[in-house]
Amino acid sequence: MAQSVATAPDPGQALRRSAPVILTALTFVALFWQPMATLLRDWWTDPDAGHGLLLFPVALYLGWRRGVRHDAGPMPLAGLAILTSAVVLRYLSGLAAELFTMRVSLFMGVAALIVFVYGTKQLVHWWLPLALLVLSIPLPAVVIGTLALPLQFKASEFGAALLEWRHVPVLLEGNVIRLPGQSLFVTEACSGLRSLTALLALGLLIGGVWLRSPAFRVLLVALTIPVAMLVNGIRVFLTGFFVYYVDPRLAEGFMHYTEGWALFVMAFLVLGVAAWLLARIENRGAAPEALA
Repeated sequence: MAQSVATAPDPGQALRRSAPVILTALTFVALFWQPMATLLRDWWTDPDAGHGLLLFPVALYLGWRRGVRHDAGPMPLAGLAILTSAVVLRYLSGLAAELFTMRVSLFMGVAALIVFVYGTKQLVHWWLPLALLVLSIPLPAVVIGTLALPLQFKASEFGAALLEWRHVPVLLEGNVIRLPGQSLFVTEACSGLRSLTALLALGLLIGGVWLRSPAFRVLLVALTIPVAMLVNGIRVFLTGFFVYYVDPRLAEGFMHYTEGWALFVMAFLVLGVAAWLLARIENRGAAPEALA
């Protein structure tokens, strides 16, 4: 009687199959090592970019959870075109020493590999994790400087108005709030830009996970802007209120930072409630369709 003999796996064949993947990974790291290294450095050391340490693993988990579409198919030409653009952008941004566009080229390269292997349908399928990765890129210093000053003025105006409402003598001079015997300077760190960036990412994450309607997702993300401005104005008000009625030392140190974290949690809860209400509206609108 003939017996089947199991053939041992050929290590050389397995290596030949994995060689293109290994070569592609090594080439990608060689091309984009600098933007990857500087991005990780900023995530770890820059308080304005620290949310990237949370967004990156969350994006990886969401991409793994969504998986690969059953109808995904490779698009080599489109992938090579995007990859070529990413490499050119990487080269030009390296010459100009411009970190933001250099990091954009990194994620363009990631998108190019996705399109090359799985096609554009998979790129759309992974829109949420990819959007979170884009939001993890720190904004350029020019953009931060342009946005921070108007936000400082708005926070100062709102905080001063609340102080006047609580009968606190106040004189507003730009982003400086004059109190009797004390002046509060609303700095760039207190502009609310940091909390706005983090809330935009949270709004996108909550909307992408809880909501189905693109319009409601956009609405929730847009809601993060007034919420961030409102919360930061309340923070300025509370700082001035405690300085005037309790102790001027409460304008700095542990109490000041604790106050900022507490108000950020409050803003997160406001977004959660807004997402819950929008989800309820979605479910009510879907009920008649299910019965039809």
